[in-house]
Amino acid sequence: MNEVAGRRARSGGGASRRAERTAVSFESARFIQRNIPNFEILNEEALQIIEWNAETVLEEIGVNFVENPAALDLWRAAGADVKGERVHIPRGLARKLCATAPSSFTQHARNPERNVDVGGRNLVLAPVYGPPFVRDAEGGRRYATIHDFQNFVKLGYMSKWLHHSGGTVCEPTDVPVNKRHLDMLLAHMTLSDKPYMGSVTEPSRAADSVAMSKILFGDAFVDQNTVMTSLININSPLTFDGIMMGALEVYARANQAAIISPFIVGGAMAPVTVAGTLTQVLAEVLAGVAYSQLVRAGAPVIFGAFVTSIDMNSGAPTFGTPEASHITYGAGQLARRLNLPYRSGGSFCGSKLPDAQAAYETANSLNMALLAGVNFMLHACGWLEGGLVSSYEKFVMDADQLGTLHHLAQGVMMDTNGQAMEALREVGPGGHFLGCEHTQANFKSAFWRSELFDYKPFETWAEEGARDTQALASERVKSSLPTIRPRTLTPAPVRRWRLSSPTARPRCPTPSSDVNLPPGRKRGGFPPLLHGLHHPVTAQKLCLGQKRDQHFDVAGHGIGHVALQPGLFQHSLDRHQRRHGVFGRQSAADQAPQVALAPVIPQAEAGSVHQQARTAQVGKDHAKI
Repeated sequence: MNEVAGRRARSGGGASRRAERTAVSFESARFIQRNIPNFEILNEEALQIIEWNAETVLEEIGVNFVENPAALDLWRAAGADVKGERVHIPRGLARKLCATAPSSFTQHARNPERNVDVGGRNLVLAPVYGPPFVRDAEGGRRYATIHDFQNFVKLGYMSKWLHHSGGTVCEPTDVPVNKRHLDMLLAHMTLSDKPYMGSVTEPSRAADSVAMSKILFGDAFVDQNTVMTSLININSPLTFDGIMMGALEVYARANQAAIISPFIVGGAMAPVTVAGTLTQVLAEVLAGVAYSQLVRAGAPVIFGAFVTSIDMNSGAPTFGTPEASHITYGAGQLARRLNLPYRSGGSFCGSKLPDAQAAYETANSLNMALLAGVNFMLHACGWLEGGLVSSYEKFVMDADQLGTLHHLAQGVMMDTNGQAMEALREVGPGGHFLGCEHTQANFKSAFWRSELFDYKPFETWAEEGARDTQALASERVKSSLPTIRPRTLTPAPVRRWRLSSPTARPRCPTPSSDVNLPPGRKRGGFPPLLHGLHHPVTAQKLCLGQKRDQHFDVAGHGIGHVALQPGLFQHSLDRHQRRHGVFGRQSAADQAPQVALAPVIPQAEAGSVHQQARTAQVGKDHAKI
């Protein structure tokens, strides 16, 4: 009996299969495939003028690649005129380099049924990205924690109309910066089976993201397929910083997708006119995409455009405006002329609460993005207060409304059933259609219906507490979150590991005795992270105190087959943190003493430290806390 039990434990498949059978599963719609035309606001003459002006900007004004000598060398070798950190790109060079980028790509998910195709006439929806604060009906506005992060990943997994798990759905400020990305990625891997995004806040963290993805998918699969799409922001105007470009370099070399996205607040980081802003957007994207192709020709990229205007009285960004729509429509046309996937739009609003202002601005932004031909929509749900806040209630409200985009994109059905001639003949003049055969056959799917809104009569609504939409969303959050628990993962190919030369280098500390290991499994000399994570990974990433170029190989050391357990992974991270104080390579900012865990303003659309207008706004909000 014990021998049989031991063999079963070593196989490792039983626990995974049992967890899969008992796991709660949710319906998930396939990414949107448009059957409606894109709205094109610019004529051919206008497009040619903007394209000419953008290349004039690149040639005459140039762009800055700061703190990145290797990038300057690549540009110099490609034929650009490099003066200091300023790169002048001859007319036609950037467009020629962009030609090697694919027009579409597939991002693979842990569950193959959740794979998404980015490009063409498709639209992939992903949640909010980057806010340092969260808000809910009971707790109000507060700094985000890792618990909040996990909750938002769960909500995203449960959302039928959301195709992508996203990335930094909020900044978990209670986790040290130098390991935060690991906890976030682990949440995406264990609490959802949808595609996810990698870290971009430091090049080594991008490398960690690739390493963890290889643990999940396998080396060969990641080398040959795209499993991450990550956000690379340009520090508008016309500046490419070393951190963002360093992350881009990591992802491009690994054949992982990157969104090359200017961060535009019209009137602050770009001209106030639509044509002037489009010129700058195109120039920045051309330079960014071209650089990605210098790093690795054929690396998947997305033409990004995060664009909003500014309130000239307060300096705060405004959303859902006509000018933002004009720019989004025009940028879509420019992206299609480059034959690149297009990213823009989202559930944008400047409101502090999920109220009528938030609803109006969000509705304008979502519909604009659908009609603009967007292929990847980040911030599709949960965005509040200009991107400073991830809202639980608004996440649920927005995710529900994404269903309208799916149905609107279907277009008008003109088959026999759609024409409904039999119904017209059956009812005739003066009749009604409720009881006719055609209505009976189609009533379940004829009209889209919100799963959140209240359609009941006034008397019933009043008897049930006269709840508004925010109250209904709050109840949905409370009832939904307890149903999700971390999934047990079976890592890609089951392998046995040992150090390639155990006598040549010190062994990493082994897990403590309170970590329960399956029967028959040996502890050996593995980094704690490899107990439960089957993959050769760079020692510098997953084991402190060893040289950067040391790797674990597949020579075999008998740890058996183990499922990826979040508790074990977290235990290992915390153990390393206690013993060594750091995890992985630190940036200068990480090495500074931390008296308190303040939120990090990410170099993304929740507020880049290099974006002066955005930083000022964040500073005002910090002062209020």
